[in-house]
Amino acid sequence: MSVWTRPALWWRLAVVISAGLGLILSTGSLVYFTVESNVIVLGYYIGAVYWMVKRNTVDAPAPRLRGAATLYITITGLVAHILLNKGVNPLPGLVDGADLRQEWSSFFLHYVTPLLVLTDWLCLKPRNASRWKDLPLWLTFPLGYAAVTLTRAAVFPDFPNKYPYFFLDPSEKGYGWVSLQVVQLTVEFVALAALVVGLDRLGTKVSRKLRPVEA
Repeated sequence: MSVWTRPALWWRLAVVISAGLGLILSTGSLVYFTVESNVIVLGYYIGAVYWMVKRNTVDAPAPRLRGAATLYITITGLVAHILLNKGVNPLPGLVDGADLRQEWSSFFLHYVTPLLVLTDWLCLKPRNASRWKDLPLWLTFPLGYAAVTLTRAAVFPDFPNKYPYFFLDPSEKGYGWVSLQVVQLTVEFVALAALVVGLDRLGTKVSRKLRPVEA
């Protein structure tokens, strides 16, 4: 059976389209974690689609990298919705927002792409490929992002948009407050990374139980 007839390929093409559209419409730069995580997702899924077509397989390549991309884009979606947007429904802004282009970009980058990638992780192959020992490696990127942002702001005080997110800005509450924010987010990211691995393992067990027993 050709991979072009399999839903997995078209789902991953949808991820490429969503991330690509969000980045094209966006006016943000690479100083934002949102942009960086979507670039990672876009690059990975372009490679995944190429691999699937070339090998005629529904299995995505480099499953451990896929897990990292899933974690980063999930962080993007949750931080944007909970911390930055305060849980506000994004849908009305797509119709009558002040800047419709940016509203649609944000919707793709913060909502559509994370949901597509998370669904891919839960439902599509390969399964049970992530490892618990991958967690420290996965976390180096978001923690490194915070470290680079704070170091760059200290070394280059005139750098434009040196604090892309309020929880990294020590201007009003100081570095102690920022440190507490980073520690809190780190704990949450560890729990989220563990959830990503756990869901992979759980999905494997569920699929085995649902598989018909051969006579």
